[in-house]
Amino acid sequence: MDLTSIIGMLLAVGFTVYGILSSGSLLTFLDLPSVYITVGGTIGTLLITAKGKNAKNFFKLFAILFKETKVDNEEIINNLVEWSMKARKEGLLSLEDTIQSISDTFIQKGMMMIVDGAEPETIKNVLELKIKGIINRHKSNRAMLDAGAALAPAFGMIGTLIGLVNMLKTLDDPSTIGPQMAVALITTFYGSILANIVFIPTSKKLKAKTEEEIYQKEMIIEGLLSIQAGENPNTIREKMLSFLDDKTAKNIETKNNKEQE
Repeated sequence: MDLTSIIGMLLAVGFTVYGILSSGSLLTFLDLPSVYITVGGTIGTLLITAKGKNAKNFFKLFAILFKETKVDNEEIINNLVEWSMKARKEGLLSLEDTIQSISDTFIQKGMMMIVDGAEPETIKNVLELKIKGIINRHKSNRAMLDAGAALAPAFGMIGTLIGLVNMLKTLDDPSTIGPQMAVALITTFYGSILANIVFIPTSKKLKAKTEEEIYQKEMIIEGLLSIQAGENPNTIREKMLSFLDDKTAKNIETKNNKEQE
């Protein structure tokens, strides 16, 4: 589980609820018609704007938000170095036995092309196209969240307008003005909550995870091309470590030096 996402969501919801309770009653902010207008209207409009496959993935996006993304760069680097050593000793065709044990389909595809004798430029182009496909798919899925961030406040405002109309109809009874105005504003509150606690943070977190995944795949491409070029394994390791921040790279390098001693 992604603890930062869970803690962040709990803090956002918790402090909002605490702010309500410290200044009034939570029941004051509960209004079913406002929920129907804001939540129902937003979801309905999202279904209109989204493609079928994106709509099916909508709730899966929130599961991804709370799922810990394991990025084991150390293992990837060690594998790339190990494969480069094997390729230099036994030739590129010796990597064929390794392909079936690779779980990452991206790396597996690159290794298969290396064994098949594809040109470096071809390998790079194919893998970059796969990266482009990943970016487009993730962007298409996030588009629903971005649309929700815009639509939720809009439906909140629609609910407010409906509440104001109802209030104006009963102006002859001053005692109803306060309660009617409160209900009118609650829909705006719901819209803001959906946008700023649900849609916008989720979209930004998923975008950050995509960028992390793409950066790792760019590192993998560089490593695979280096293996095909027959570069020294130590050179490949240094090249891979250059993709990481100084602290992480130093920790991996220190651990590797200890294992060799």
